[in-house]
Amino acid sequence: MTRSLHLEYPGTLPDALHTSPAEFEQEAKMAMAVKLFELKRLSSGQAAELVGRDRTSFLLRLADFGTCMIDLPADELVSDVHHAGPA
Repeated sequence: MTRSLHLEYPGTLPDALHTSPAEFEQEAKMAMAVKLFELKRLSSGQAAELVGRDRTSFLLRLADFGTCMIDLPADELVSDVHHAGPA
């Protein structure tokens, strides 16, 4: 089942951001998906599906929003690297 979300915004907003209404709406949708991913409310796959992208292209866009692909505490990252073994 698919549902929709209606969001009202001033008609002048896309112009103020130098974008078309369609581009603004896609960017807003992406921003929502990124934030839900960042809050760990959605997996990367679920967030990608929300914006109609594949998981890889969604993950590659995270940097555009200042969000990291991998959010691990430093000690956990060091442990993962240590246990990965020689390259």
